[in-house]
Amino acid sequence: MNNIIVAFPKMENAKSIKNILVKNGFQVSAVCTAGTQALQHADLLEEGIVVCAGRLQDMMYTQLRENLPPHFGMLVVASAGQQEEGTRDNVVFLTMPLKVHELLSTVAMMSGELVRIRKRKPGPARRSEKDRQMIHKAKEVLMARNHMTEEEAHRYMQKISMDSGTGLVETAQMILSVMQG
Repeated sequence: MNNIIVAFPKMENAKSIKNILVKNGFQVSAVCTAGTQALQHADLLEEGIVVCAGRLQDMMYTQLRENLPPHFGMLVVASAGQQEEGTRDNVVFLTMPLKVHELLSTVAMMSGELVRIRKRKPGPARRSEKDRQMIHKAKEVLMARNHMTEEEAHRYMQKISMDSGTGLVETAQMILSVMQG
C-alpha cells in the first residue's frame, strides 16, 4: 500500500480528504497545512503520493513538487486557473469542486503506477564470492602492469565492459586471460 500525504492550507479540508481516502481503503501517513511539513514527512518515506492544494500556507504546489523525493507522485486539487499555470512531470490535477469518485479513481491510478514502477526497479546485483575475487584479481593485474589506482582500474574495467557489452565478470576474465597468458 502506498503512503499518502494530504496537505491543504485549512486543516478541516485536509482532514476531510483524509477521511474520504481512509474510508475507501487508502493509507494516509500524514495530514499537513504547510509544504515544509509535507516535505518532512516525505523524507521519512521511500515513496508515495502527495494530495495537496495548489497553494499551501508556505508555498505553491510547484515548489513542493521540486523538493519532493523522486518516487513521489503529486495530485493537486485546484481551480482551473491554477492548473493552466503549469503542468509538470508527476503532477496530476483535479478541478474544484472536487468529486469524490474522481479523487478515489485518480489516487487508485497513481497508486497502481507506483506499484508498477516498484516492480520494475531491480534490486542490487549480487555477485558470488568467486566473481568478486576474479574482479579484484583483474584490478590487481591492471594496477601492477599499468600503474593504476584501484579506482582507475575499476573505472577502466567498467568502460571496457560497457563498450563491449559484456558484464564486469566477463571483462575481468578477459583481462586475466590476456594479461596473464
